[in-house]
Amino acid sequence: MPQPHISALALDIGRRRIGVAGCDRLGLLVTELPTVQNRSFRTVVDEIKAIATERRVNVLVVGLPYSMNGELGKQAVWVQTFAEKLSSILQIPVEYVDERLTSFQAEQMLQAEGVTLSRHNKGLIDQKAAAIILQQWLDQRDRPSTVPSSPSPTSSVTGDPE
Repeated sequence: MPQPHISALALDIGRRRIGVAGCDRLGLLVTELPTVQNRSFRTVVDEIKAIATERRVNVLVVGLPYSMNGELGKQAVWVQTFAEKLSSILQIPVEYVDERLTSFQAEQMLQAEGVTLSRHNKGLIDQKAAAIILQQWLDQRDRPSTVPSSPSPTSSVTGDPE
């Protein structure tokens, strides 16, 4: 049975930007939030903490970029390490959603809305991708998950997420 009140914060974690989306307390409406620039891990922690505190977030939902064959590649392992570290510092549990093709879907949706995409508004794609990730998670809450809440890395992390 789903929780009566949920406050999830979805993150589309990238090396330059982090798309962010939240939902209402009933888990019905998804809202795109401002993109966080990934300049330093400490800055990301501070910005996400402020959003999480304001929204009383009780779960982080992170898109995991599985490869097209369903394996965890280097980028997915890096994202998972980043998310686990963020989760630990913020003391908020993290759950994962398979985010394959969400950026492509986001671009298609923005173009359908008449948005001209350029290098100056890539944050819009990240926001929309985070919203798609959160909507997928909300849709799957009542069904058994196909993505484990803590997948095992299949390769070592190259580089610290800081």
